Amino acid sequence: MTDRNQSKTYGSWVAIDIAKDFNVVMTETTGGNIRRFRMANSSEDHERLVDTVRSLPQPCRIGFEATGNYHRTLGYRLVAEGLDVCLISSLASARYREVMFNSWDKNDPKDAFTLLQLLKQGITQTYVDPVATGIHDIQELSKTYWNITMSRTRLQHSILTHYLPLYFPEMAKWSANFGSTLGAALVGL
Repeated sequence: MTDRNQSKTYGSWVAIDIAKDFNVVMTETTGGNIRRFRMANSSEDHERLVDTVRSLPQPCRIGFEATGNYHRTLGYRLVAEGLDVCLISSLASARYREVMFNSWDKNDPKDAFTLLQLLKQGITQTYVDPVATGIHDIQELSKTYWNITMSRTRLQHSILTHYLPLYFPEMAKWSANFGSTLGAALVGL
């Protein structure tokens, strides 16, 4: 759910479009100064970003869109520095970009601009870093269970929809019973 309660007035905002190798960062102050730059996903550039954020008018709010697991190292670093970090919904970002630009066309500078606008309007979510809060192990176990379940389901579906009809077409009569038996057998894997 988005957090629309903005009791704090911010002096600056930092929006980060996160990607695998390079991130696009866009900053804006209440004075209207806008700056955009690229940074690598490296500890040196994370340090430069923290220094840049500290040099901006305070209080400063940082927002980014979760991208795979690429946001986790930067998010942890920013939270560890005690900075005000929030998450911006991917769905909100896509809808806003579609409305503002009348297109689904994506590029990193446009995404950073979109994230900045959502951040300034307060359309954000609370960012909870799993390592900082101590839920990292639970989260990883949950992801592992999900991946195992998805792999098992994919295997069952490929057997039922590809291999059985290809090699044993007569099995279609018993596929309903066979599917539940196969599913029970795969649970044991």
